Amino acid sequence: MSFKIAIIGAGSVGFTKKLFTDILCVPEFRDIEFALTDINEHNLQMIKAILDKIVESNRLPTRVTATTSRREALTSARYIISCVRVGGLEAYADDIRIPLKYGIDQCVGDTICAGGILYGQRNIPVILDFCKDIREVAEPGAKFLNYANPMAMNTWAAIEYGKVDTVGLCHGVQHGAEQIADVLGAKSRSDLDYICSGINHQTWFIDLRLNGRKIGKDELVAAFEAHPVFSQQEKLRIDVLKRFGVYSTESNGHLSEYLPWYRKRPEEITKWIDMSDWIHGETGGYLRHSTETRNWFETEFPQFLASAEKPIDPSKRSNEHASHILEALETNRVYRGHFNVKNNGVITNLPADAIIESPGFVDRFGINMVSGITIPEACAATCIASINVQRMSVHAAISGDLDLLKLAVLHDPLVGAISTPEEVWQMVDEMVVAQAGWLPQYADAIPAAKERLAKSTVKTRDWAGAARRNVRSIDELRAEKAALKQAV
Repeated sequence: MSFKIAIIGAGSVGFTKKLFTDILCVPEFRDIEFALTDINEHNLQMIKAILDKIVESNRLPTRVTATTSRREALTSARYIISCVRVGGLEAYADDIRIPLKYGIDQCVGDTICAGGILYGQRNIPVILDFCKDIREVAEPGAKFLNYANPMAMNTWAAIEYGKVDTVGLCHGVQHGAEQIADVLGAKSRSDLDYICSGINHQTWFIDLRLNGRKIGKDELVAAFEAHPVFSQQEKLRIDVLKRFGVYSTESNGHLSEYLPWYRKRPEEITKWIDMSDWIHGETGGYLRHSTETRNWFETEFPQFLASAEKPIDPSKRSNEHASHILEALETNRVYRGHFNVKNNGVITNLPADAIIESPGFVDRFGINMVSGITIPEACAATCIASINVQRMSVHAAISGDLDLLKLAVLHDPLVGAISTPEEVWQMVDEMVVAQAGWLPQYADAIPAAKERLAKSTVKTRDWAGAARRNVRSIDELRAEKAALKQAV
């Protein structure tokens, strides 16, 4: 087979390498072309060097090109994969820093909450530019695979306004299933079957079978509480399991952002989180992790390049959906996964226009979703609260309506549990002014926002959050890695 895959935001080096090696685990895909594109020439050349080394070491005919011209990369592409982070770590730091001034403590802030909503405002204009290029220069009928957050907002915009065949992909379902298989003592992950449904980052394991035997709430609670690690790292998720009756896909820290009961007061945050790793609830945890990862990669690039000489091992193919979807579409080997698509009745008790995450099967005929699923009422209620915020956020990003953006932020569950309308209005003004360079749709509204900020009487505070850790230096990371290796 010979076709072209374009990867936008290919400078996300580690993730791009994973997708690349996964795809080349499919024997029929040896002769394809990967077109890498990114606005960061430095990162682009680093990832190209790594992928070239993989191709050379494995003696493959695969072609790898790299260009800062997105349109050139997309020309004649059959599949387009997006891994972009618009605004990079600079804008992301404001997504965390500014809401903290108003008492809003986020662990990740990339899906909803104040940070996730502004992240969507930066991304959506760019996503629509991608879609325009795809319609004009990609292969007719090209499929857009979006990995970038905020998943639901980006996918919603691409489908409804970009008019491109789009599917959103995430790995939360797979990671949650791995935990469940672990606590239940499954000999293999394939022993666990499940139906998981909801919206991205709020997806719920509504049916679990271990070797065909149905697993109920009480057995699952007992298994998690008895686990020496997860009982401490996933306290909030376990509490939600007890109350809702089903386990959530999302990490302890991320889930705490969508359910304000656990994160609206500093003393509650420290009660429910775990500081052993960023993902369990640390203030700005993902920002710290991303910063350290970037610094580590820059310093340790020669080691990453050397590791690319290893042969590709199909037995180590990851559970990221992209390679499996492409394999099913091109070879007709059926793949079952969980995909982000427009609802249109797939989940009976969520809005038709929402982007849902639910099971589907892929073959030559495309992605075929399992329809008629009803999720528990409490799960639907929390999902709908987020969907309403996502819908307003997408429409605000498309129209450049600053008042609608403020209403979206006001209706966010965590923001609404902490901030007054007056505080929200000022916070959004401050965020759009700080990020004006990435928000072209609000250009006309920025001068008035600056004037309001100059006259504002709303008080803010200098607060690092309830559970903040400092970014570790390269030397500290090396020392911790060495100590961990020695302990093992």
